[in-house]
Amino acid sequence: MASGEGGMARGGYRWGAGVRACREWSLAVIAGGGIVLALAGCATPPPRTDRLAYATYRHQDDPLKPMNEAFYRINHRLNVHVVNPASRTYLDVTSLWFRTHAGYFARNLDAPREILLFMASGKPRDAGTMLVRFLVNSTVGIGGVFDPARALGYRRVDTDLGLTLALYGVPSGPYLFVPAAGPSNVRDALASLGGVFISPIPISTSSAAGATLHYAAATIGTVNQRSSLNATIAHIESSALDPYAVFRSLYRQHRAAQLRQINRRDRPTIPDWYGSNVRRQLKRLEITRYEAASRRKIR
Repeated sequence: MASGEGGMARGGYRWGAGVRACREWSLAVIAGGGIVLALAGCATPPPRTDRLAYATYRHQDDPLKPMNEAFYRINHRLNVHVVNPASRTYLDVTSLWFRTHAGYFARNLDAPREILLFMASGKPRDAGTMLVRFLVNSTVGIGGVFDPARALGYRRVDTDLGLTLALYGVPSGPYLFVPAAGPSNVRDALASLGGVFISPIPISTSSAAGATLHYAAATIGTVNQRSSLNATIAHIESSALDPYAVFRSLYRQHRAAQLRQINRRDRPTIPDWYGSNVRRQLKRLEITRYEAASRRKIR
């Protein structure tokens, strides 16, 4: 399975940030999917008289299921014959130290894009956290190879263009399974393509060497993530009665959780000079308020 698909299985789903080839392939698949749908049609809903079947169809909310299942089978074959052997070889020839710090370096290069997205989402605290992380790790952390910002209390916070659009109320659209990219939906799949043009780093790398370094680091980060999830993916595929449905459910749960975390995390600071009882009450009020807002946006 692709990196995104496996990542969400363990709660860390992210598209391979900055990997141009993967995104271009995804766009081609999405365009091809439109042709397939025009020829094959969407899933036919059961008659309303069959209440159980119709309720199941509505609960799944997967009108493109015939196409998605076909793409899932293609992706499974890619995993078996290409991705899994390549990831096992990568684990054999690299050390844990190398994989850990290569991941730090790749994520640090993605920080400027996330800063812009947090600002566009109206989340200044998260934008500030990522700005501090980028500055500290790019200097003290030797270009992001190390993560000293974490030791200072600035833990990584994640976002992407799909989450930004969701926070503005853009609907997710139908569920979509994209070969070589994994579970998604129409909004997130198109947003992952648009995210390439948001990052300021490719624009600022005027030399071919700089651009090559950026995309090579992003590719290593994606390979790191996928390789670490071999066991998790294999377990789901071997033990689940319907792995396709499991990955669909996990993907949706993870994206909903990401939205809740963004809203819960980015709360106004309560001054220290407030009394302890007042601070507790305000904290509970803010949590309730942001959870309610998150539920509205998820719907």
